[in-house]
This record gives sequence, C-alpha cells and structure tokens, in this order.
Amino acid sequence: MKKIIFSFILGCLVLSSCRDYVEIDAIGQRTLKYTDDYQYLLNYDNFISQAFYYTELASDEVDISDEGFQTRMSTKDAAVYTWADYIYSDTEEDNDWTKLYKEIYICNQVIEGVMDSEKGTEKEKANIYAQAQVHRAFAYLDLVNVFAKQYDKETASTDEGVPLLLTPDLYASLKRASVQEVYDQIQKDLKEAMLILPDAQSNAYNASKISAYGVMARTCLQMGEYDAAYAYADSVLQKKNTLLDLNDYINNKTSFPKKMYNPEVVLYKTLSNLGPVLPLSNHLLGLLGEKDLRYQLFTVPGTNFSWNSFNGRGYSGYQLTYDGVYTGPCVPEMMLIKAEVLARNGNYTDAISLVNDLRKKRFAPADYTDLTATSKEEALQTVIDERQREFFGRGFRWYDQKRLNKEAALAQTVTRTFKGETYTLAPNDNHYVFPIANKYIILNPEITQNPR
Repeated sequence: MKKIIFSFILGCLVLSSCRDYVEIDAIGQRTLKYTDDYQYLLNYDNFISQAFYYTELASDEVDISDEGFQTRMSTKDAAVYTWADYIYSDTEEDNDWTKLYKEIYICNQVIEGVMDSEKGTEKEKANIYAQAQVHRAFAYLDLVNVFAKQYDKETASTDEGVPLLLTPDLYASLKRASVQEVYDQIQKDLKEAMLILPDAQSNAYNASKISAYGVMARTCLQMGEYDAAYAYADSVLQKKNTLLDLNDYINNKTSFPKKMYNPEVVLYKTLSNLGPVLPLSNHLLGLLGEKDLRYQLFTVPGTNFSWNSFNGRGYSGYQLTYDGVYTGPCVPEMMLIKAEVLARNGNYTDAISLVNDLRKKRFAPADYTDLTATSKEEALQTVIDERQREFFGRGFRWYDQKRLNKEAALAQTVTRTFKGETYTLAPNDNHYVFPIANKYIILNPEITQNPR
C-alpha cells in the first residue's frame, strides 16, 4: 500500500508519496479551521507554484554535446535526456509526479473544507474554492501531458490518462482515468471557476478569472479545439495585454521585473527545478539570432555556469530575477495562441500581424524587421517558430512537439548523441509519454505502466 505521511506545520501541508498515513498536529499549531487558513495554503509558493521539469530536458531545445557535461549528469538526467524506457529505480521518487499530486491534494483539501470554514464571508469562501479549482486544473493538465498520450479525440476515451483524485481521500482508487476523463475534469473545474472568480486578484499567485481563461486556452490548444482556444485567449487579452519591452532591460538586467510585478504574468507557475543548467541547441540559437533581445537577455556562454561549465550557450532566464523559470500562462502565449488559430483558419495576414506586435518588443528598433507570410502554411510555421523563440527554456516545447507530431506536415524526428551513442525519437513514439516511477506501481498495482 502506498503511504502518505502528512503534518500541519505553520499552516502548510507536507506530503510524501505514500498512502497509509499518520496525522500529526505540531505543538501549538491548529488544523484547518478559519477561511484564511485555506487561502494561506494556496499562497504557499513551494507547493502551489512549482510544476514540472523533466519535459524541458527531454525537449529538442536542449542539446548536451559537451562530453564533460555528459559525464557529470546524474543517472536520472541522462535517462530523461536519452528518452530511456525507465528513469527511476524501484525505490526512487519522481519529483514531477509527486509535486503535482501534492498540489492536487492541497487543492482537494481546500475544495472539501473551505465552504464550512469560520470567520469568512460566503463570497470569500467561494473565491478560495474557485482558486483551488484553477490550480487543480493546471496540475492535471501537466500530469496528463507528461504521463499520457497526446490528446486525440478518436482515442482519448480509451487512452490511459492519470489517476483522477478529486477529494483528499487517502484511500481513493488510483486506477488511471482515461485521457478524455482528465480533460473533461480540467474543463469542468475551469468553467465553474470562471463563474466565481474576479477578473484579477491582488497578485498572480492567486488564480483569477483571466487565469482560468489562460489555462483553458492552453488546454483547448492541446486538444486541438482551436476556435475555443482563440476565444479564451482573446478573453485574457481583453483584460490583460501589456507586454514587456525588452529594450528597457538590455542595459540594466537587474531591473527586470520579479514575478509579482511582471505585467505579462497571468498565473504564476515555475519549473520545479528553479535554476536548471540547460545547454541550448544550435537550431534554437540559429532560430533566435544574435540580434534578438531574447538571445541577449536569456542566454549566456556555457562557461558562465562555473559550477557546471560547458561549450556552447545555455538558458539563463532565471538569473535575471532568481524567481524560478516561469511556465504559467502569460500575455505572449495568448497572443501566439490567437495567431496560430488565425493561421490555421487561413487568416495569415492577421496572424503575422500579431506575431509582429510581439516581436517589436523583442528587438532594438534598428534591428527590427516585420515578418511576412504568403500562405496559410507559411504563417503557421512562422507562429510555431515564434513560440520556440518566446518560450525556450520554460517547458512549453515538449507539449508543442507532442501535439504537432499529430500533423504530418509539422511532425519531426529528433536525434541526439550521448556518450558516443545516437538516440532517435520518432513522431508519436511511446517515449513521448514519460514512464510512471516503478515505486508507485509496485506499491499500487492498480496503476498501470505506460507502453515503452
């Protein structure tokens, strides 16, 4: 049986990944009682804001060709990078899986208990309840994209998704729900939250109506529901549309806004590895070009990483603020979702116009030139390329690789060499679905392993 050990310390829930449990109240502390207690749970950054990491290391943005770097990699990192059948030993935790289910457990506690809490108005309670629904939806969107097949409406009802836990019941079944059931629950949570939440909250930690719109836009894009993705992205941009002008920071990097003050942030989430060292591929660096301010601000020579130096250039975005690597929905993402749908619908002029609106904030005026397209196909590829430029290092690319592999014209085979051996990842390969850690399957036989 899987064991979950938890304790309430300073108002924060600490979980491991096991099922039999022991509840311990810290001396002088109390369990959840007041409405504010539930908001404090959702405000705890280490549990609620961290998402995933290993999909970024597996993506085609990363190219670890430096032999010294390869030698220094951990066994787990090397397994991820080479798309191995299995990553963890029978006793090891999967931090991505554990952190996301920890977040879901906390959200479930809030959803189950906040409406009966004390010293809060019904409006305050409903607000907190809806915030938890958005965070839960975001966590399940990550889980189903990391540990299950790409959404396909023809097979989603039979493809295995992930365990769908909706209450803090430590003995609930861990049988995997279908991909369709997981996506249905994500959309249900978000639609219900939209009816309750205010347009904006006091900060981007707390989910708002536009946060729900942003997560839904990303969800619909992954599902191939393009018109809905456009509508939700547009709903965000009607309320929040400010872009950072990178020209303002190129000569004063320390002034780059932290998460609490970044106007592009819609819902604050980060990679679970807050400061990864990621050698970037030559393809990505060539796509950027040295005049792109994103190249100048967010990449540095590998020798700058003195603790893990390598030849080439690496992602350094987190070094601007040391706030972590932001991977939540944001204003540029909403713009590029709209642009992609416009391109797919044949409106390539408006699609490229949106891309150019973004790019004007990513180049010095003297280096900027409008992009153009003369066909639907050219416009779509232009948008996809811009997604790579805008979101590199932040975990978006793996999801794009998975969904675009469903389209023959956009599918790509990825190859890489590691310690003298060549590895190949074909479109729609089983290794686009991460293995579930053996420990969880051994302790919980109802969880089935992904095909390898």
